[in-house]
Amino acid sequence: MVDLSTTFFPLIPLRDVVVFPQMVTPLFVSRQKSIAALEQSLMRDDRLVVLVAQKDAETEEPKLDDLYQVGTLAEVMQMLKLPDGTVKVLVEGSMRVALDQVEDGAEHFTAQVTELSEVLVDDETTRTLIKISVEKFEQYVKSTKKINPESLLAVSGIGQPGRLADIIATYLGLTLAERQRSLEITDATERLEYIGQLLSRELELADLEQQIHDKVRFNLEKTQREYYLREKMRIIQDELSAEGGELSEINEYKQKIKKCKITGVALEKATKELSRLEKMMPQSAEAAVIRTYLDVLVSLPWGKRSKEVIDLRRADAILAEDHYGLEKVKERILEYLAVRKLAKEPTGTILCLVGPPGVGKTSLVKSIAKAMNRQFSRISLGGVSDEAEIRGHRRTYIGAMPGRIIQALKQSGTKNPVILLDEIEKMSRSYQGDPMAAMLEVLDPDQNDNFTDHYLDAPFSLSEVVFVATANTLDHVPRPLHDRLEIIPISGYTEEEKVAIAENHIVPKTLRKHGLSGKQLKLNSPTLRKIIQEYTREAGVRGLERSIASICRKVASQVVKEEVESVKMQPNMVAKFLGPPRVVRENEVKGPQVGIVTGLAWTETGGETLSIEVNTMPGKGNLQLTGQLGDIMKESAQAAFSYLRSHAESLGIDPNFQETQDIHVHIPEGATPKDGPSAGVAMCCALVSAISKRPARGNLAMTGEITLRGRIIGIGGLKEKVLAALRAGIKTVIFPRANEKDLIDIPDYVKEKVELIPVSHLDEVFALVFKDSAKKRPPAGKSRPTIAGGRRTAMGRRD
Repeated sequence: MVDLSTTFFPLIPLRDVVVFPQMVTPLFVSRQKSIAALEQSLMRDDRLVVLVAQKDAETEEPKLDDLYQVGTLAEVMQMLKLPDGTVKVLVEGSMRVALDQVEDGAEHFTAQVTELSEVLVDDETTRTLIKISVEKFEQYVKSTKKINPESLLAVSGIGQPGRLADIIATYLGLTLAERQRSLEITDATERLEYIGQLLSRELELADLEQQIHDKVRFNLEKTQREYYLREKMRIIQDELSAEGGELSEINEYKQKIKKCKITGVALEKATKELSRLEKMMPQSAEAAVIRTYLDVLVSLPWGKRSKEVIDLRRADAILAEDHYGLEKVKERILEYLAVRKLAKEPTGTILCLVGPPGVGKTSLVKSIAKAMNRQFSRISLGGVSDEAEIRGHRRTYIGAMPGRIIQALKQSGTKNPVILLDEIEKMSRSYQGDPMAAMLEVLDPDQNDNFTDHYLDAPFSLSEVVFVATANTLDHVPRPLHDRLEIIPISGYTEEEKVAIAENHIVPKTLRKHGLSGKQLKLNSPTLRKIIQEYTREAGVRGLERSIASICRKVASQVVKEEVESVKMQPNMVAKFLGPPRVVRENEVKGPQVGIVTGLAWTETGGETLSIEVNTMPGKGNLQLTGQLGDIMKESAQAAFSYLRSHAESLGIDPNFQETQDIHVHIPEGATPKDGPSAGVAMCCALVSAISKRPARGNLAMTGEITLRGRIIGIGGLKEKVLAALRAGIKTVIFPRANEKDLIDIPDYVKEKVELIPVSHLDEVFALVFKDSAKKRPPAGKSRPTIAGGRRTAMGRRD
C-alpha cells in the first residue's frame, strides 16, 4: 500500500473530463507535459497518476490556480501512441483525493494528495433513495434512447449509494461543474440525492425534447399533405386555363415581360426567376421575394422614352418665366441645350448648380426638364451614407430594394428623364461604404451604359438620362467626383432682385395657396423692401416667402371673421403683422468705435458680416483669440499682430506695448465656427484701433488676406460679401485690388449704393479706416483710390 502522505504522484490536468473512482475511462492526451506525466507513471510500480479537471477547457497551459482541488487517483491500464503524436490511455479510478501540494515541474506536474474517505450510512432512507434513483434512470434510458439498455443491468445490481451515484453521473449529459461537484461530495447519501435531482431535470428535458419532436413530425406531415393538395389544385387550374379561363399568374408575368421589351441579361434573369416561381408553392416566402423582384423588373422603362424637343426660344421663354435674374446661369443652360441639339451622341456633361439655399437651384432643373420635354425626378442625397442607397441591396437581405437611381427611373416612367441629384455634397462615408464612390459610376458616361443595380443583378443603361446636381458648397465633394461635374455658380439675390421675384412670383403664388385674391391683399414695393430689410437676412428668398405667407394667414383670418374685406399693406403696417424687426443693422446704427471693425465672410448660405472686437488690458503681451475660430483665421490674427509689432512706430503706437498689455480678439456668435484668411485686414485694423485708441469708421466693411509685409492679396466670394454689406446697410467696402476682375459680376445698381474701394496694402486701408489718418493719405496713383466729386470711388469716376 502506498503512503500518500510522503509520495508525490505525476499529475495530469484534464479538459472537460472528470474521472470517477472504480470507473474505467479512455483518455486522449496531446500536451507534452501530460504525456511526460503518463510516462513517469508507467515507470512506477503502482502505475498511479493523479487526474484533476481544469476549470477552463480553453486554457492551453494551465497553472495551479486553473485546477480544481479535488481529483481522482487512477491506475494506468493501457497506453497507445497514435501517428499524430496523441496518446490514447485507459485509466481506472482508484479513490477520491484532495490536492495537498502541487509542484509545476519543468517536465510535468507532481502532487502530494490525501484520500477523501466516503461517508456511508446504511439505513432505510438510503435504501429507498437507491430504489428511486434506479427507477428514474430506467425511465431516462427509455425516454432518451441515447443510452444502451444493457447499462440498466449494470446499474440495477448496485446496492452502494456512492457507487450508484458515480455510475449514473457518467451516463448523464452533465456540465463539468456538475460532475466536479459530484466528485467532491464525500457523503454517499448526499451525493446520490444530488445526482437524483440532476436526473429529474434530465428526465424533464427528455420529455420536452420528445414533445417538440412529435410536433415537428406532425407539421412535416401536414406540410406534405398541403403540398399534395396544392399541386392537385394547380393542375386543375392549368386545365381550366387551357379551356379559356382566366390567365394564370405565370402567364400574366410572361405577357408583362414581353410587353415591357426586356432584353439581354435582364430577360434571362426574368425567365429564370419565372421558371423558379412556377415550380414553387405560392405561399412560400421565396415565392413572395421572386414576385416582388419580377414586379420591379417589369415596371422599369426598358424601352419607353420621352420624345425630346429642344427649342431654344421656347427654353429661353420658360427660364425667363420661371426665374428672375440669373442671366449667366440661364445663358449657360441654353448653351448646354444647344450642344445637345446639335450633337448626335450625348456629350456626357453633368451640370452642377452651386449656390446658397433658396436661390432656385431645384426649380432651375425643373425648368430644364420642361424645356427638353422630359420627365423630371428628384433624388435627395442629404444624409445618405450607405453605398446600397445608390447601387441597391442584394436580394439575399430581407426587405431588399433597388437603389435610388433605379427607383427614380421607375417613378419617372421613361428611360430618358432629367434626374436631379439634390445636395450631392451632403453624402458621407460610413462603415456601410462610400456612396460618393458609387456615384462615380452613375455619372461617368463611359460606365453608366451598363449600370448594374445589386437588386436587379442585370445591367440598365443610364446613357440617355440627363443628370443635374445641386450643392451648397463643393468643399466636401471628392476630387474624382468634382472632375465629372461642370460647375455653374449661383450667387445670392440682391435686394432689387428679391423685390422683383416677390412681385412676379412669390406674392401671386402665396395668395393662391391661401385662397386670397389680389384685391383682398395688396403688397407694394416699399412694403416688400421693408420686409426684406428688417425681417430677412439671407441669400435666397425662402425667409421672404415665409414672411409673406405669415401676412397672408393673418389677412385670411381677418377676412373669414369679416373684420375686413381687403388689406392694402403699407410699410408702417408690417410690424403689426410680423412683430418687431428681426434684423438690427448694428453697423448703420453705431458710429466710429475703438476696437470694433466690420469684416466680411462667405458661407454656404451666402455672404455674412462679422463684427471683430478687440480689447486691451494690463498684461505681458498675450494674444487671446475667441469666438470658435479655425486654424486659418487664428494664423491671420497672428500675422496681423506680427505686422502691428513690426510697424508700431509708423502707426503711432508705443513699440513696447506688448510688454504692458494683453490683447483679446473676439468675433461674436461664438457658437458658430469661423475660418478662412479673408478676415486678416479687418483683424489688423481692429488691433490698431484698440491699441492706439483711435476710433474706426462704423459704416465701412472690409475683406482681404494680409501678408507679414502688409500686402493684401485676393479672396473669393466678392459678390456675396458685397451683397451682405448692402443688406447690413454698409455704405463702403474695402476689397483687394486683385479682385477688381470680379466687379463685372456685381450689378450696377449695387455699385451705385455701395462704395467699392480696391486696395493693395495696409497703409491704404489705415488711411480709409481712421479719421485722424485722412491727412496722411498716400498720394493718388494706380495703386491708390482717387477722389471724385467729394466721394472716393473704386473706378476713379463720379458716381
